[in-house]
Amino acid sequence: MTVTRSDLFDVIYRFYPRGIPRHEPGYDATEEHRRLVEAAKRGRAEYGTWETMLRRLGDRYHLQDESLHILAGWVDPAYSAHIFLPTHSLGFHVSFLGPYYAVHRTDGPDEEPVASDIAQEIEAAYRGYQPILPELGNEVVPDVDKIWKGTATIYLCLFSVVWGHHPFSIP
Repeated sequence: MTVTRSDLFDVIYRFYPRGIPRHEPGYDATEEHRRLVEAAKRGRAEYGTWETMLRRLGDRYHLQDESLHILAGWVDPAYSAHIFLPTHSLGFHVSFLGPYYAVHRTDGPDEEPVASDIAQEIEAAYRGYQPILPELGNEVVPDVDKIWKGTATIYLCLFSVVWGHHPFSIP
């Protein structure tokens, strides 16, 4: 089944209130934010699946789990991690908001086999999850002020503000 822009917007609008900036009074009291908090709780409860998958990947690659804060009660929409390659890092995410994942490809050297390996591990651990490709993931979501008005992309809403963060890169 092909994921559409409309499908993704419908999911995002269930978890992020339209037109209310994240730090405005009343944001935390919205039904959408309550759903996001509940999704993060489910992610915390199911952390073992993520941890097991990372252990398998960690046997092959040097990686960093960027989801440990979820165990402390923080609210995020996904698990996130990075694998360190010789010249850069490759981020990947598994959403709590729907059956979606993404590998943040940068077209770096020797990246493709690692990205493919990550995708296979995610699909084995999270049956039925589908990748969100850049032609959809980079689209701005209207009326959602996740970070700055007008810059909340599908990737940021479904995965995390660390989507664009690369902890390691060599120019």
